Amino acid sequence: MKLIIMRHGEAQAFAASDSERGLTVNGERQSEQMAAWLSQHLAGETIDKVLVSPYLRAQQTWQVCAPHLPAREVATEPDITPYGQSDQVYTYLQAMFDVEAPNVVLVVSHLPLVGYLTNEWLQNGQPPMFSTSAMAVLDIDGQNDTAELIAMMSPRELQG
Repeated sequence: MKLIIMRHGEAQAFAASDSERGLTVNGERQSEQMAAWLSQHLAGETIDKVLVSPYLRAQQTWQVCAPHLPAREVATEPDITPYGQSDQVYTYLQAMFDVEAPNVVLVVSHLPLVGYLTNEWLQNGQPPMFSTSAMAVLDIDGQNDTAELIAMMSPRELQG
């Protein structure tokens, strides 16, 4: 199974509340670039489930990505905000993998959760840093509860 963990695109610095911060034009561009990269990386595989934070910038990130990434199901997940608990999200995803057996799952969320969640799977000590729109692609072995990092990509690396 593949688990893709994505940080939202670059967001506006200020809004009435943190949850209302929208994407900048650069954030839209970054997200579209990353969606195109992921589409090539998946080589025609459809995403079985997309879990998106309820925060505006994450929702907008998915809206920009959606035309490039066919998905069977999209759900807003209230527990994957910047304040989400990685151990709880990890347990939820494990249960989803066991019950639903999806081939590909995409999570669109925020720092610090994306780094901590990636580390829950990899157990590498220090959580990886995610620039805006960056993605970690993990290969999950559900029988052994192990994971391998297949790719870690950011918009800057695509340009470089």
